[in-house]
Amino acid sequence: MEAVKQGSAAIGLRSKSHVVLACVNKANSELSSHQKKIFKVDDHIGVAIAGLTADGRVLSRYMRNECINYFYTYESQLPVGRLVVQLADKAQVCTQRSWKRPFGVGLLVGGLDEFGAHLYYNCPSGNYFEYQAFAIGSRSQAAKTYLERKFESFMGSSRENLIKDALFALRETLQGEKLTSSVCTIAVVGIGEAFHILDQETVQALINEFEIAGEEAAAPDQAAVDEPLAAADDQAAPGDEGAAPMDM
Repeated sequence: MEAVKQGSAAIGLRSKSHVVLACVNKANSELSSHQKKIFKVDDHIGVAIAGLTADGRVLSRYMRNECINYFYTYESQLPVGRLVVQLADKAQVCTQRSWKRPFGVGLLVGGLDEFGAHLYYNCPSGNYFEYQAFAIGSRSQAAKTYLERKFESFMGSSRENLIKDALFALRETLQGEKLTSSVCTIAVVGIGEAFHILDQETVQALINEFEIAGEEAAAPDQAAVDEPLAAADDQAAPGDEGAAPMDM
């Protein structure tokens, strides 16, 4: 669990038709590249991880094999909930064997099946929970606070609005650092849209668009605050002219 808290932040959101996964690209040093934090499992399922990347790769490969085996046997896609249960069972076994260590990674599993869009969080302990939106990793509490304020509108959100909220929540975890496409990764899956990771140019264009919209929205709010202050100053000025001087 401590390894998950120390890992770079990962965020997931879902609506009725789409699931968006986002993560922070964290490099060990300025001379190294970042490690991959979002993995494609199948056309309808993907995962974002926080914690030990090596463990995340092992579990994502296990999930990929389970999806292949299920499709080979039944010629249909593996339901997201069933895959999450199998993953939880695999993680739980490591907690009751003295010669094994628990997996040091938390996974946000996002997918789409015949029952709709799903977002699950799998703990290293073997527990799993379904969420409307969730964040894990370092400084994830700031993102959770943002998601808790906005989650009621997520079910009816469009694909673009869901990505916008994911970027805003991701920005909360950076603590003042500028959000660019080089420090984040965004992945989307939805109805008629297979799971895929957005390229850096697309992400940067979305960031620029949302930042401009945010600045335009902030300008009228500031103007609305300034107008009452200016009116109060105008009303106070005539009163001062007619005031009697203080007797000494």
